[in-house]
Amino acid sequence: MSDKLKVGILGGTGMVGQRFISLLENHPWFEVTVIAASPRSAGKTYEEAIGDRWKMTTPMPEAVKKIVVKDVSNVAEVVKDVDFCFSAVDMSKDEIKAIEEEYAKTETPVVSNNSAHRWTPDVPMIVPEINASHVDVIEYQRKRLGTTRGFIAVKPNCSIQSYAPVLTAWKEFEPAQVVVSTYQAISGAGKTFKDWPEMVENVIPYIGGEEEKSEKEPLRLWGKIEGGVIVPATAPLITSQCIRVPVLNGHTASVFVNLAKKATKEELIEKMISFSGEPQKLGLPSAPKQFIQYLEEDNRPQVTLDVDYERGMGISVGRLREDTLFDWKFVGLSHNTVRGAAGGAVLCAELLKAKGYISAK
Repeated sequence: MSDKLKVGILGGTGMVGQRFISLLENHPWFEVTVIAASPRSAGKTYEEAIGDRWKMTTPMPEAVKKIVVKDVSNVAEVVKDVDFCFSAVDMSKDEIKAIEEEYAKTETPVVSNNSAHRWTPDVPMIVPEINASHVDVIEYQRKRLGTTRGFIAVKPNCSIQSYAPVLTAWKEFEPAQVVVSTYQAISGAGKTFKDWPEMVENVIPYIGGEEEKSEKEPLRLWGKIEGGVIVPATAPLITSQCIRVPVLNGHTASVFVNLAKKATKEELIEKMISFSGEPQKLGLPSAPKQFIQYLEEDNRPQVTLDVDYERGMGISVGRLREDTLFDWKFVGLSHNTVRGAAGGAVLCAELLKAKGYISAK
């Protein structure tokens, strides 16, 4: 019998669920033992439930093909064979909030890719290199839920991954005002070009809810635990525009920033490339060795060349230069369904295991 932790994937048939299953193939710590989805998939093998809807570029792992999908709403049935769950369910925000709490109250930790609990004050929203210390709020959440083992942790929106790490690396220079435009891939909407032919050769200058997330979620990452809840930071001020572009994977950000303290270009680049956190210290399996790379070429980063940097878990930055209105401007790129979604959640779970919050039942 494997000594790996047994993992359930809630919402395992969707694009992010598929990415979880792909990333967890041969994971050294975790093994997928349960897949749960909507009632229409329940009772079928995973292979049957997916049919021709497998969206990953790598083949479906053999180990999951014959797993019989369970009904995600049958919580007791799902949790009896898992140590913790990843959540990528496709429901309304209120339904997600309720079902994730229901799972947590069975003493089953939930690491969620969903946005429903990102602003629940005692739920940590984690980018492990940026705010690993926020796991400490879990003890307060457990008191509220009445659990000793169960809790919910979430990862932030995929659109902030290409610039929030850079601003964090520059923390000592005190970013004060930020203007960011994100150019977001269609997989962020759970789509491929086959699903969404109208995106071919098209740009849509609106993504519902993304601009608010892009402006507010970094402040929660930089917040502090006070009185058992996470209190967001108040600076920098961020304004954003979010645009859907005809790219399958990879969110690009064009960023302008004012710093309260002066810095040279050399200092800013050095801070980026040397920036690391708990995942690197702990040697977590999914952690990039170098979190942020800086590319000197004028035409980088590019999606086709750079999106898979550090297996999709790293951030690529280029075109750092002084600006005529702001102090500095740069371009960032991150993989939205790896670092920005399932991969970020897997790294979060690895951190939680290393810190003793997730263990075998």
